[in-house]
Amino acid sequence: MGAVDFRVGGRIFATLASVKEGYGNLLLTPELQTEFIAERPDLFLPVFGGWGKGGATHIRLKEADEDSLRGALHAVWKLRVEKNKKSSKPASRPVSKSKVSKSAKK
Repeated sequence: MGAVDFRVGGRIFATLASVKEGYGNLLLTPELQTEFIAERPDLFLPVFGGWGKGGATHIRLKEADEDSLRGALHAVWKLRVEKNKKSSKPASRPVSKSKVSKSAKK
C-alpha cells in the first residue's frame, strides 16, 4: 500500500511519504519553496534531488504547530486548485463503456 496523500480534483498536493523520517511533503513551486524556507528554515527544507529543485518541500512534523501546518496545507491546496483550473487534461483515465457493461453483467 502506498503513502497517504492529499488530493484535490484527483491531483496530489501533499503526502506523508516521508512520515517515518518525521516529514510531511508539500508540492510547492520553487518560488514558494524559497519563501517558505526563508521565513521558517527551522520548519521547511527542500526534498533531496530533482523533486526538491521542482518545489517539493519537507515540513518537519514535530516542529509544526497547528497554524503553520494548516497554513502550509492551505497554500499547497490553493496552488493545486489553480493548476487544475489551468489544466485541460483529466486527472485519470475514464472507464471505457465496454468495461462498465462487462462488470455490470456479472
